[in-house]
Amino acid sequence: MARFLTSESVTEGHPDKLCDLISDMVVDDMLAHDPHAHVAAEAAASAATVMVFGEVKAAGGYRPDVEAIVRQAFRRVGYTDPAYGLDAAHAKVLDMLNSQSAEIDAAVGDGNGAGDQGIMVGYADGRTRTRLPLSAELAHALARRLADARRDGSLPWLRPDGKTQVTVRSEGGRAVVDTVLVSAQHDPDTPRGELVDGIRDAVIAPTLAPYGGMASAPTVIVNPSGSFVLGGPKADAGLTGRKIVVDQYGGVAPVGGGALSGKDPTKVDRSGAYAARWMARSIVDAGLAVRAQVRIAYAIGRADPIGVDVDTFGTSAVGDDRLESAVADVFDLTPKGIIHGMDLARPIYTPTSSYGHFGREGFPWEDTTQSAPAIRAAVGL
Repeated sequence: MARFLTSESVTEGHPDKLCDLISDMVVDDMLAHDPHAHVAAEAAASAATVMVFGEVKAAGGYRPDVEAIVRQAFRRVGYTDPAYGLDAAHAKVLDMLNSQSAEIDAAVGDGNGAGDQGIMVGYADGRTRTRLPLSAELAHALARRLADARRDGSLPWLRPDGKTQVTVRSEGGRAVVDTVLVSAQHDPDTPRGELVDGIRDAVIAPTLAPYGGMASAPTVIVNPSGSFVLGGPKADAGLTGRKIVVDQYGGVAPVGGGALSGKDPTKVDRSGAYAARWMARSIVDAGLAVRAQVRIAYAIGRADPIGVDVDTFGTSAVGDDRLESAVADVFDLTPKGIIHGMDLARPIYTPTSSYGHFGREGFPWEDTTQSAPAIRAAVGL
């Protein structure tokens, strides 16, 4: 019997992703000033108004220039034309950032204690290049190519907002693309036929080419709601942390519930999720399992996790218990250990705000060149 898995992604012009971008730009600005800064930055956007709120603390009482960051974020994702209903020059910006609670600051201390309680989940699938589920890998690839087609002018009528969705059918352990869906914001005078053909030819076809081409997807859907002229925060309010499934594993693996963007690495919602991905990918890249899922749980103010669980779904020859012991030997899962192990106390987070936090080279939690051999050694191979 066929099993269907569906994942979605969105472009950086989606209102929630615009807010994630603003929040992560605040994080990077703070960390560039003080690597030990504490940041919990949220953004909300509606119509032409953006509010940035939350708690921050940095050396010398430093505060980011929120208005400059917001306008830079608008320009970065392409909201530069008043015809879109909002633009970088005319957006109203409200800076509501406050100082971090002294109690939370004391609980985190020198970086040993977790900044909050929580459950973090990491996942890796050895059957794809990115070690993500195929549906998530393709959804992100489509969203990125949709944005690229707007940026490079190949589809000049595109606007910044957009969404993608991919359904994969699994039969006998083999995954095949079943349905591809793209919804793209566009100029009001764009003919329907030109829009559909352009997105099929410039976005969907080249994305699917390495996976068997257009013939591999029996169903292709473009802008099923019809006109999509009004988008971004002008059409739908945006909020930081509202795309956590898009950010992680596309619904194929569970999420712990905490958002990633807008948080400095002392927040285990973020750093713990990165550590869990690092461990899961290391297990897969070490050849010890085809799929791996790692769960970590923390208590606020305590350094060591209160639980670590490894599940390889029956794909590991060495057994999950041995892998749990191995990851405990190889990885320091205290917040300080995670931050040091991946050098997280630096401004690297802005690029994570769109197209997923996982599956892209260049992030330290995707680098297993040392950790994968270490896990093999820890299990005696």
